[in-house]
Amino acid sequence: MVSVREMTEADIPAVSAIRVAGWRCAYADIVPRSYLDAMSAERDAEQRRSWFARTRGRVTDLVAVDDSAQVTGWVCLGPYRDDGPSPEGVGEVYALYVRSDLIGTGVGRALMYAAHLRAAELGFDTTLLWVLKDNARARRFYERAGYTADGVVTGDDYDGTSLDEVRYVRHR
Repeated sequence: MVSVREMTEADIPAVSAIRVAGWRCAYADIVPRSYLDAMSAERDAEQRRSWFARTRGRVTDLVAVDDSAQVTGWVCLGPYRDDGPSPEGVGEVYALYVRSDLIGTGVGRALMYAAHLRAAELGFDTTLLWVLKDNARARRFYERAGYTADGVVTGDDYDGTSLDEVRYVRHR
């Protein structure tokens, strides 16, 4: 059984471990190995603590927990991040990660459902997200959750390798 709740500061080490392991699993054949090997759950947790403190009240962090209250996944959403001011009614799913051994068990669906409910509560009629173009599994997941690629593509640099990210959109 999966339940979803607000993330607390005490959840940060588990979230960071899931995030780093998720990168290494999902992007093993996409992102340069040097980039993935340099990732550290401890460093990620330090950065996440700072981010969590800075964004409290503006960004929503939710965690999935199992029957023994262990964190099994995390989703983060808030106003759409763009170069200009955030358009009214437009939110963004910044990240969604599930413990690698639980992919396909419903944890991601539960997190996405909770994120959509929260987006509606926040007045977001449209939700966007970015996904690496070559991450076929994630793209299928987002498409099943009602997202559609809108044709916007951007590049990001990972240890000297430029990788394309595709923007997806979902309307309530």
